[in-house]
Amino acid sequence: MKALSNMGFALFGAALVAISYGLARFAFGLFVPSISAELSLTSYLVGIIGALPFISFVLSTLVAPLAADRLGARNLAILSGSFGVGGLALISQSSDALSLGIGVFICGVCTGLMMPALTAAMQALVSRAMHGRVSSIMNAGTSIGIIVAVPTVVFLSDAWRLTYTIFAALTAMGVVAAWYFIPSVSRVIPANAAPPPPITRSQWSRLIRLTIFAFAMGFVSAPYWLFAPDLAVTLGALSPGHTGWLWFAVGIAGLGGAVISDLADRNNPPITQALMLMMLSSSLALLAASPSQLALAIFSAMVFGLAYMSLTGLYLMTGIRLLPGRLSMGPVLPFMACALGQAVGSPVIGVLVDRLGYADAFSIFSVVGILVAVLSPLYPGHIDYLTEEEPQPTEVEDTGLQAAYDHQLLDENGDPIKPVAEDAEAP
Repeated sequence: MKALSNMGFALFGAALVAISYGLARFAFGLFVPSISAELSLTSYLVGIIGALPFISFVLSTLVAPLAADRLGARNLAILSGSFGVGGLALISQSSDALSLGIGVFICGVCTGLMMPALTAAMQALVSRAMHGRVSSIMNAGTSIGIIVAVPTVVFLSDAWRLTYTIFAALTAMGVVAAWYFIPSVSRVIPANAAPPPPITRSQWSRLIRLTIFAFAMGFVSAPYWLFAPDLAVTLGALSPGHTGWLWFAVGIAGLGGAVISDLADRNNPPITQALMLMMLSSSLALLAASPSQLALAIFSAMVFGLAYMSLTGLYLMTGIRLLPGRLSMGPVLPFMACALGQAVGSPVIGVLVDRLGYADAFSIFSVVGILVAVLSPLYPGHIDYLTEEEPQPTEVEDTGLQAAYDHQLLDENGDPIKPVAEDAEAP
C-alpha cells in the first residue's frame, strides 16, 4: 500500500465516488432514451428498473458496517468496485429488461458499499481535524462522475453499449487503485473512544423527522434522475446528444452543494431545507413547462443539481450531529431514507408517465415537493452539543461539517477526543 496525504486521499476518494455514484448509479438516466428505444421498454418498466439500484443500495448499506469491520477498508472497496465492473458490463450487454435490471441492481450494491469503505479508510489515514474537508471533497465526487459521463452522451448518444463498456473499464482501474492505495485494516474507532450513550427520546424524535424529510426528497427527486433526459427528447424534441448538457449542468451546480449545506448548519437548517426543496420542485415544473428550450432546460438542471446536492449534504450533516459516537448509523440513515424515497418514486413516476404523460406527471411530483417544503419548520434545526450549564467557549466553532465530525468520537467523560493526540499514536 502506498501512503496518501490527507488531500491525496480526499482526491482519490472523490475519484472512487465519481465512479460508484456518478457512473454506476446516476448516469443511467442519461441513457434511458437510447436504452428504452432499443430494448422496447415502456415508461412503467423503466420506472421499475430505475428503482432497483436504490433498493440494492439500501440492502448493501445495511451490511456495509459489518463488512467494513470484517473485511477491512481495502477489501470492501475492491468488492464494491468489482460489483461495479460486473454491473456495468452486464448493462452493456443487456438484451432485455431482465438483464438490464440485474445490471443496475448490481451497480446499486457497488454504490452502497463504496462510501462505508472510504469512511473506514478515512478513519485510519486522515487526521481527524481534516475529516470535514476530506468528506466534502469526496462527496463532490458524485458531481464529478456526472460531469465525466457527459461527453459520452454528447458524442456517443446512440452507442450506450460502448459507453457502459468504457464505464466498466474505468471502474476496473478504480479497483486496482483501491488495492494499491487503501489500507487492508482500518482503525474505525480509536481505543480511547467511549461507547456512545443511549439514544434519547429527543434524538429519536429528530431522527424520525430527518428520515421523513430525506425520504420525501428522494421521492420528489426520482423523476428528474430517471426521466429528465427522456422528457427532453420525447416532449421537447431535443436530440439525445443535447441531453448530456442537462447532466453537465447538474454536476457543475452540484459542486456548490457542500458549501450551502455547511452554511445551513451555521445559520438555519429548516429555512435552507425549505428553500432547497422549493428549488428542487421548481426545477421539475420548469423542465416540464419548456422542454424544447435547451437554455431553460439547462437552467432547470442547474437548479436541480444545486438543490439536490445541498439537501443530501444537509441531511448527512444533520444525521452525523444527531448521533455522536455512532459512526455507522448517523451518516447512513438519511442516505438510506433518501434511497428508499427514490425507490418508491421511480415506479410511481413510471406509472404516471404512462397514464398522464410527462408534463402532468412531473407537475404532480413538483406539487408534492412544495407541500413537503411547507412543513420544513418541523425539520430538526441546530443541535447544541454543550448544555446550558457548560457554555460554549467563544473560540470553539461547533457548527459546520468539521464540527459534526469532531463530536463523533467521545471520551469517557462525554467530551470530544482531541485530534492532536493522533501524532502521539502514530508509530
